[in-house]
Amino acid sequence: MTRNLLSIDDLTVSEIEHLIALSGRLKADLKARRPHAWLSGRTLAMIFEKPSLRTRVTFETGIHQLGGDAIYLAPGDIQFGQRESVADIAKNLSCWVDVIVARTFSHSSLVELADASTIPVINGLTDLLHPCQVLADCFTLSEVRGDISKLNVVFVGDGNNMVHSWLYAAAKLGFDFTLVCPAGYEPDPEVLERARKNAKSTLSVTCDVEEGTAGADVLYTDVWASMGQEAESERRKKVFAPYQVNAQVLANAADNVIVMHCLPAHRGEEISAEVVDGPHSIIVAQAENRLHLQKALLAWLLEAPEAM
Repeated sequence: MTRNLLSIDDLTVSEIEHLIALSGRLKADLKARRPHAWLSGRTLAMIFEKPSLRTRVTFETGIHQLGGDAIYLAPGDIQFGQRESVADIAKNLSCWVDVIVARTFSHSSLVELADASTIPVINGLTDLLHPCQVLADCFTLSEVRGDISKLNVVFVGDGNNMVHSWLYAAAKLGFDFTLVCPAGYEPDPEVLERARKNAKSTLSVTCDVEEGTAGADVLYTDVWASMGQEAESERRKKVFAPYQVNAQVLANAADNVIVMHCLPAHRGEEISAEVVDGPHSIIVAQAENRLHLQKALLAWLLEAPEAM
């Protein structure tokens, strides 16, 4: 049976812990200039319906550093699901390459791709989930704080794909998670219910910024209007204005609070510039760790002996 990574909810706790440990090993080896050719002769197809900096560069660089190659397929190259069916694309790519990463609008398109594929498929982001980012963030937190099961992670902003993946991660790894958002911008109720069903930690949603961020160990935020929501941008700016992560919110959190953002950041909107660049921010470290986590994921999914 082909193993995919469509959602953190698909992983076991031990698998997540293994990926985090492997990420640390690969990061240390890269810093020490110990090269690996674990994926020599392997090829990654990268299907992108949305623009990308971090996801594209880290996956493409990552497989090159492991000895493999990448092929980037822009929206106009294959016209995903339009020029030909998603299933036909999956069947063809399965003949030529070894693994697929897809960054799509519709999560159902990703599921259809995985169902028809005979090679691993990785969710590089959909409107529903962003598992690679959150797995890399959990790796980053483990580097900074060690045991992340004792943390209180607070996300301030929209109940979007990032929040959905954080909910699944919290349920698996046992840390408390709170979403602070305006009324009407809560997460998908099915995702919240599924995460809560299996969680041993507290998964909360509140509209009260002061209450929700009190004593937070981690403050996380994301843009207020995601890709595909550009028409809502001006309205969202007004609704979310009281939910900016700024010095006042920081002062309400724990003294040693960590600030995170998945980027790109709109300084002066969801987060103030002084917080982005301030001493509590580990935002750049997050971005770096996308590379190491995704290298671990590629090696693990392709069952490189050294990664198992």
